[in-house]
Amino acid sequence: MATWFVSRHPGAIAWATAQGLSVDYLVPHLEVGQVQSGDTVIGTLPVHLAAQVCTRGAQFFNLSMDIPAQWRGLELSADQLLECNARLERFNVITN
Repeated sequence: MATWFVSRHPGAIAWATAQGLSVDYLVPHLEVGQVQSGDTVIGTLPVHLAAQVCTRGAQFFNLSMDIPAQWRGLELSADQLLECNARLERFNVITN
């Protein structure tokens, strides 16, 4: 069972490190075919990829934040992520 952290953002990576997250794979892009049943995937994924992760029997934790409008589209620092109440929320995404 592996833990994947998916991000290309230095602030998110620094935030995860400061939180003490232990990850096996830090990747800027997730190849869903590499995810195995029992794995944990952490990050912000498009919903269709999150569904594929869950279909493969892995857990998906979204890196959720409450980002003010003026910060949208900017590279945020780890401190700014804390200001945005960054947190990991587990989602089980299914398709019809």
